[in-house]
Amino acid sequence: MIFKEFGLSEAVVRNVEAKGYQNATPIQEQAMPLVLQGKDVMGSAQTGTGKTAAFALPILTVLGEHGKLRALILEPTRELAQQVHQSFVNYGHETGLRTVIIHGGVGYGTQREELAKGADIIVATPGRLLDYMEDGTIKLGDVRHLVLDEVDRMLDMGFLPDVSRIIKQTPKDRQTLFFSATLPPELETLTKWILRDPIAIEIGRRQSAADTVAHALYPVAKDQKMDLLLAMLETTEYKSVLIFTQTKVAADMVTNRLSRTNHLVAAMHSDRSQGERTEALAGFKSGKYEVLVATDIAARGLDIAGVTHVINYDVPQHPEDYVHRIGRTGRALQSGDAFTIFTAAEIDAVRKIERYIGTKVERKKLDGFKYVYTALFDEASLKPGGPGKGVRTMTGYSFGWRK
Repeated sequence: MIFKEFGLSEAVVRNVEAKGYQNATPIQEQAMPLVLQGKDVMGSAQTGTGKTAAFALPILTVLGEHGKLRALILEPTRELAQQVHQSFVNYGHETGLRTVIIHGGVGYGTQREELAKGADIIVATPGRLLDYMEDGTIKLGDVRHLVLDEVDRMLDMGFLPDVSRIIKQTPKDRQTLFFSATLPPELETLTKWILRDPIAIEIGRRQSAADTVAHALYPVAKDQKMDLLLAMLETTEYKSVLIFTQTKVAADMVTNRLSRTNHLVAAMHSDRSQGERTEALAGFKSGKYEVLVATDIAARGLDIAGVTHVINYDVPQHPEDYVHRIGRTGRALQSGDAFTIFTAAEIDAVRKIERYIGTKVERKKLDGFKYVYTALFDEASLKPGGPGKGVRTMTGYSFGWRK
């Protein structure tokens, strides 16, 4: 369906078409009529399927003219809040509606000034929103539309108590929309309390890598983990590489090591200031940085086009995060490579991933790398091969064990 057929306002349709969009995606086609009708919706769809527009376009249409705060969108991270806020600004151009973004990591002054001008829509992270609620700056008594975006990530990040406090301050007869990449069982209690006769939409639930992504596992002894990562980068023909670590400390360690070996690299995690995170993401998108090292804060929701390679320096502990991480490459019908370095301590996490995606991921070795023996090499036969396109492979290559 084209956007003109949904009953959206003329201004919203013009703004969508100005962005080059004509036809709705599956999640938009199913969700927008329900949102326009005032139904509660529980939508599950992967990143990049148009979830934001699925709730933004009908909310902007229903709100109509500028007035009180009537729509609240909760996001788990600052980056997601910024992305969604920009979408509301773009789609709401010339409607007269004002969207204000609220998140931590920055001062309160500018945000207070924006709130004083009036807001029809607030896009917020839970912690900073609660600050303004507690001092009386923001009141939610007139909220008619509540959106919880990336709900599963909010649960993972421990935001449930904060989210519950926020929801209790909104009217009970509001419209509530859940949008998430996955709908884990833990959400059942939350949905029963918050949603009223919700209509569930599930679009393209993915438990495997996209066809455009080639992925493999690289076993290595623990002491050689960093050496293998450096060797991968040296032998890979890449344009941009997204490296995932399990912790913020590991992200900084990897970033510092790569920087010392003359890689154009930046780090992105929750201990970095908002200015540092914004600069890192913008620099990676523009090509200033060829490598971005991140915790899972960047695995969900962020639209980073053109990533040619993803490397998991640490194996994700949640199997679904493996799919989300490697899904940062191979987007928009482009091909991409995703590789996971793993040690003996991570074998259980690897097996959970393989059960989740329903297939055994190929084990590989990096040609020319002088491996120290690890029992992981006895688990299965390892195929030779480099980590990137254009890297010559040598069939029959044998490991050179280092004593």
